[in-house]
Amino acid sequence: MQLLITHGSLARTRVLHFQRWQLVLAALVLVGLLMGLSGTVYHFVFLKAAREGWPVVSPLVRLIVRDEVAQRDRFMRENLDAIAQKVGEMQAKLVKLEAMGERVSGMAGVKPEERQQLQRSSSAASGPASGGPFVPASRPSLEQLQNLVAGLDEVTDLNTDLFTLAESRLLESRLSALLIPSAPPVQGPVGSGFGVRPDPFNGRPALHAGLDFPAEPGTPVVAAAGGMVSANEWHAAYGNLLEIDHGNGLKTRYAHNTSVDVALGTLVRRGQQVAKVGNTGRSTGPHLHFEVLVDGAPQDPARFLAGNPPALKEFAARPGRR
Repeated sequence: MQLLITHGSLARTRVLHFQRWQLVLAALVLVGLLMGLSGTVYHFVFLKAAREGWPVVSPLVRLIVRDEVAQRDRFMRENLDAIAQKVGEMQAKLVKLEAMGERVSGMAGVKPEERQQLQRSSSAASGPASGGPFVPASRPSLEQLQNLVAGLDEVTDLNTDLFTLAESRLLESRLSALLIPSAPPVQGPVGSGFGVRPDPFNGRPALHAGLDFPAEPGTPVVAAAGGMVSANEWHAAYGNLLEIDHGNGLKTRYAHNTSVDVALGTLVRRGQQVAKVGNTGRSTGPHLHFEVLVDGAPQDPARFLAGNPPALKEFAARPGRR
């Protein structure tokens, strides 16, 4: 492409030669400049006019972007309605969760005053108390939804704390149950029971401080509850004696064993084999003599063993000691 430039006074003509790629580049630069200029004008003039309500330009701009604004408003409204519906569903589920939490905490032994203390702490952190069912407006605002979500978050935290407390109480109950001798140390019938009986050697009345479990020599003896071995010794009356300390003043004794399988200071679990039935000490035949002592005083083991558990709640209610 050629351009001829003629100067009248000098009668001279200048010829300019342009390649095709130069023309394409010039066109692209021109288009870019025009787009930048139009964007600048739109941003700094038309949008400012629309926001500030200029007399002539503002109605014109609103007319041009009316469909875009309407579509954007409709999209926002539909999303807010969907979020409001979801918030309502979440609130209904949390109401059910609160009722379940109260039932579970009651079963776990959480006291009403402890629940009230949690609720007061939550109310103090969130401000004045409020409540009531969620009734969504026809067109809820974003601020309303934010407040509702914040309220649901606080209720969720409260229920989390309540369930954590209930879990702790259940764990304490479980540990307490594992430390109470409620499992029979030998499987089989009971011979002599707890109480006064004629002494098998001299026939005179005497206190039998435990239960006798007749069994063949070598029959496994298991721990009636978890604890620590506090005695493993020979006793003139008890023979090979094993004693397990379960804490809180509670101990069990296993007497007349042919052998003891755990050392002094060993931690044992419920159901673990700890000895074998024998006929050692002051005994008339192979059997296990089993005792339960509370603060050194012998108790009727039948009150603790499974199948006869009325003493469990009574002992569990005793204040713990360090």
